[in-house]
Amino acid sequence: MITKRIIPCLDVKNGRVVKGTNFKNLNDVSSPVELAKYYSECGADELVFYDITASYEGRQLFTDILKEVASQIFIPLTVGGGINTVEDFDRVLKCGADKVSVNSGAVKNPELISQAARLYGNQCVVLSADIKRVDGQFRIFAKGGREDTGIEAIGWIKRCVEMGAGEVVVNSIDTDGVKKGFDIEMLKAVREAVNVPVIASGGAGSAEDFVTLFKEIPDIDAGLAASIFHFSEVLIPDLKVLMKENNINVR
Repeated sequence: MITKRIIPCLDVKNGRVVKGTNFKNLNDVSSPVELAKYYSECGADELVFYDITASYEGRQLFTDILKEVASQIFIPLTVGGGINTVEDFDRVLKCGADKVSVNSGAVKNPELISQAARLYGNQCVVLSADIKRVDGQFRIFAKGGREDTGIEAIGWIKRCVEMGAGEVVVNSIDTDGVKKGFDIEMLKAVREAVNVPVIASGGAGSAEDFVTLFKEIPDIDAGLAASIFHFSEVLIPDLKVLMKENNINVR
């Protein structure tokens, strides 16, 4: 059985880590560099860094902060926000990222995924899917969850994986920041549709929510969260002890 990964997420706006609910009402949390270093030292398996307003503001990702974050950590780093071209992939990788996450850029140009996969390998290309229920359908949203693309999510994710995405982060807008548990229904639908690693994001409110996630969907690969880690509501070493006690394979 593959070991499950625990992944903190840094949502960065104007050089600061922020957190909101349902992708709205963002509040300042901390310095991304300080938080990244803390997570690298306390047992996180990977780290995700999102420049959450880059796509909406139509600009490139802030690379100065990214370089500083990358220099402070010794765990894999996935970076996203404003990734629209293979040149953006190249720039972010040169700043220290191990994997590059794409969402709005792929909606605008799906060929970006296959181009990047050919250049850097499938393992480097992460599809970040911001999904919300609309009229009973799972729908893809772009530009930091602001724009309903009208695209049906499960078919879109399958297409992107076929084009070369080597990993999928499923961000449930419906459960984001609500702290009532991961979106099991949505995650099961994605997990059944693709054969690449799937990361669950959105809704974690307690350590027990991670146990529920891995028990309900044994073949899900990782759980991602932000505020419960940022505010020390859940400590990663304690979470891993709880997972071991529940016979969940953890690093």
